Amino acid sequence: MFDLDLWSEIISALKKNRMRSFMTAFGVFWGIFMLIVMSGAGKALENGVLDGVRAFATNSAFFWTERTSVPYEGFQRGRRWNYETSDIDYIRDNVKEVEYLSPRLFGNQQAGNNTIRGERAGAFNVYGDYPDYFKIDRWTPAKGRLINDIDMLQERKVCNIGERVVEVMFGKDENPIGQYLKISGVYFQVVGVIHAETRINIGGGKKEETIIIPFSTMRKAYNYGNRVYFFSVTSKPGTKVSDLEEKLKTLLKDRHKIAPDDQQAIGSFNIEKEFVKFNALFLGIQGLTWIVGIGTLLAGVIGVSNIMLVIIKERTQEIGIQRAIGATPATVIKHIVAESVFLTVMAGYIGLSLGVGVLEILNQILLRGGDKLFFRNPEINLTMALSALAVLVVAGIIAGLIPAKRAVSIKPIDAIRDE
Repeated sequence: MFDLDLWSEIISALKKNRMRSFMTAFGVFWGIFMLIVMSGAGKALENGVLDGVRAFATNSAFFWTERTSVPYEGFQRGRRWNYETSDIDYIRDNVKEVEYLSPRLFGNQQAGNNTIRGERAGAFNVYGDYPDYFKIDRWTPAKGRLINDIDMLQERKVCNIGERVVEVMFGKDENPIGQYLKISGVYFQVVGVIHAETRINIGGGKKEETIIIPFSTMRKAYNYGNRVYFFSVTSKPGTKVSDLEEKLKTLLKDRHKIAPDDQQAIGSFNIEKEFVKFNALFLGIQGLTWIVGIGTLLAGVIGVSNIMLVIIKERTQEIGIQRAIGATPATVIKHIVAESVFLTVMAGYIGLSLGVGVLEILNQILLRGGDKLFFRNPEINLTMALSALAVLVVAGIIAGLIPAKRAVSIKPIDAIRDE
């Protein structure tokens, strides 16, 4: 490594045909550059998608009602039905695997503008929730507080509102905390401005256009009776939410006289299953990235090996003279392999550096788009970079060994005579 004469010879040999050296190195450069950029882009997609759902409880599931598809116990096929408030205690008493349970009511969203304040009006998503819902779907209070158990117990007419609701219903410098909104004919006091930590919105609509009020208050203020439109649950540690999902479906079917084999009557959404799908998808993307990148890099290495064979052919007499004056086969091999490794590693290092630079520029551009993009923070970790460099060194050695063995296989006298 510290043989100055060796490195002087290598640089001199590469300078003799600069265009050929450049084209040879370009294949390796492009392979490692594409590997880094594609890997970083795949990671950016993963970050963008998972950051939007990571704060959501991964052990959660959601249940709603659909029309029945099987006649059962005198009920016809196609029956409409609803959950009831009595189901809440029934689930808690009979399903010990449930950690958090939150029923939900949906406000009237079919009547145009459902929220009024003075001369301002807007149409927003209105939900009646338990405080436990915030432990399932994470929200951060940007101002004020979240609704709590006391609000539920005392049936207070209070609400949490999303950031878009603030923009529409209040002035730019106006503090919404303590102010009142008329929601579907009933006045509610704003106690908190909330920011969603996830992009998953169970029930549809944009999360920043959401108004959440206590479940008990909504039930009484709008005369919902015993209806419950939706259930959110999380499983206790050690219990798979998929098992809890099936147990709850069986229990609710039996309680509401629905056929056990009716697969349509209860709709559900399992976050755990979605995370498994996401992880499998991104693992596949990373695997495909490595396959394409290594394939491109391999093509470049083969090009290096072929060019080295051409160089060896041109320097046959030179190698013959070296062998004749005492150069050992190991010395010749070392020289050729060092030249191959130098060319490969230098081209790869430039490709690696440029790839990282492109990712950093892209990251700065994406930062201007805020946290709503599904493509963010393109990056490669240290392990990835070191692995790429290790691949380059090994590739350079392999690319040089084949021509080197070809060179030392020629007898010195035959090499000197070569024309």
